[in-house]
Amino acid sequence: MIGIKDEAALAAMRAAGAVVADALAAVREHAAPGVALRTLDEVAREVLDKAGAGSPFLGYRPDWAPVPFPAVVCLSVNDTVVHGVPGETRLRDGDLLSADCGAVLDGWVGDSAISFTVGRSAAPADTRLIATAYEALAAGIAAAVPGNRVGDIAHAVGSVCRDAGYGILQGVGGHGVGRSMHEDPAVPNEGRPGRGVRLRPGMVLAIEPILLGGGQDDCGTGPDGWTVRTLDGSRAAHVEHTVAVTDDGPRILTAPRETAG
Repeated sequence: MIGIKDEAALAAMRAAGAVVADALAAVREHAAPGVALRTLDEVAREVLDKAGAGSPFLGYRPDWAPVPFPAVVCLSVNDTVVHGVPGETRLRDGDLLSADCGAVLDGWVGDSAISFTVGRSAAPADTRLIATAYEALAAGIAAAVPGNRVGDIAHAVGSVCRDAGYGILQGVGGHGVGRSMHEDPAVPNEGRPGRGVRLRPGMVLAIEPILLGGGQDDCGTGPDGWTVRTLDGSRAAHVEHTVAVTDDGPRILTAPRETAG
């Protein structure tokens, strides 16, 4: 069942989304060569705790996972695509880091992800990959208007990715958001326009392009049962916003506070 949120619910979800934006900004600020991924998880936890928010990630265990997720943020470095588990690995100059975080505030969820390079040695290929991911995200958001269908969002995202020559992680993509982190409908990163659920005002969707730099779609899951990596060793980028469909156009609920729309 697809939930339709009223303005009060959207305001509450915006508050949760602002906490997510704060947590991701703190992760980005503290990400530097030599910093352990576990430290960045602690940074994100501190932001959530200060806001009185919980984490939809911590302890999350879908049917396919062998163990609950042990952190409040997924940190995926270089060839890790999604679901990277923060541990003692230390960042290096030039690493490509994707950070995916959620927050639960007053029973409502926000979910967002960013990708960026660490330090000062950004490779041109990584810069292009990340820029394309954000371009795909913007295209998907622009398609999230009443009367369109989920397939229009999927087509917008996928077209940007494929036109740039990148692969797309299969079986993982966007989704509805509300009282739960994962609600209906699924929002794929590739699809046919004019297909799927029709978008209505009050629907809230996580739109999240996941690009594979080597151009192939194939990935594998590591021994921890969570970490997804490219099979060819190429780097990946993952970006995401929680977006409300409204009569006034898409409303990004996980935008940084100063750019809330």
